[in-house]
Amino acid sequence: MILYESVMQEHKKSYITHDIKIPEIISGNPFLILMLEHLEIGLGLQEKTISDLCKENNIDEGLFLTMINLYAGNTPSETVSYSPGVIGKIILYLRNSHQYYLEEKYPLIKSYIEEINSLNNGSREIKMIGMFFENYFREVSEHLDYENSIVFPYVTSLNDILNGKEDFKAGNYSVKDYLEHHNDIEEKLEDLYNLLIRYIPQKNDGRLRRKLLFALFELEYDLKIHSMIEEKILIPLVEEMEFIRNSSL
Repeated sequence: MILYESVMQEHKKSYITHDIKIPEIISGNPFLILMLEHLEIGLGLQEKTISDLCKENNIDEGLFLTMINLYAGNTPSETVSYSPGVIGKIILYLRNSHQYYLEEKYPLIKSYIEEINSLNNGSREIKMIGMFFENYFREVSEHLDYENSIVFPYVTSLNDILNGKEDFKAGNYSVKDYLEHHNDIEEKLEDLYNLLIRYIPQKNDGRLRRKLLFALFELEYDLKIHSMIEEKILIPLVEEMEFIRNSSL
């Protein structure tokens, strides 16, 4: 949380609008490359504006502006209205971010901790860091699995129902259940990197510790955005979708 706020203060610019060129925005905040990757948008952007990029990739401009301004530390002024395509892009973004955490960041961070542990002959402090991260990521994995297996299929099914692609089937699940399970999965990372910075003496692991800290910072930053997109965009849209469905019964 502290990292997100400090980076936001550093990179915060004037509000991002549709006519700004994407490469200029990335130069001011390279974390935006992750956003594009989660949306499956490649680089080689030339002089494309946000409008150009949205048209080319069939992305709702209001959604894209809301997301990119969250990354830039701005409070979005756009209202993201429901449409089938909007829901599809949000789910795509979130599923790809989950894959990034599970298949890229977690193995990388784990490997750094194991290397540091080896360099320090299995010291008690580094073993404690390893256990802390394993327990933390077990919680994260459970959170992501719940979203992948319960939340996203529900939202996709609800989207299909509203667009006549699927018949309504009564069920007990709703966005209220999601809200009860939703938490900020990035917050405990602050405890982890504070241990590494403040309390565990550095021996011959300086380069690896720096790599580990950078990986933790990047993970925390993207997780924070992930949570904000769910809270500020997805959940309000699902509430709107449920209202539309219930009004038509």
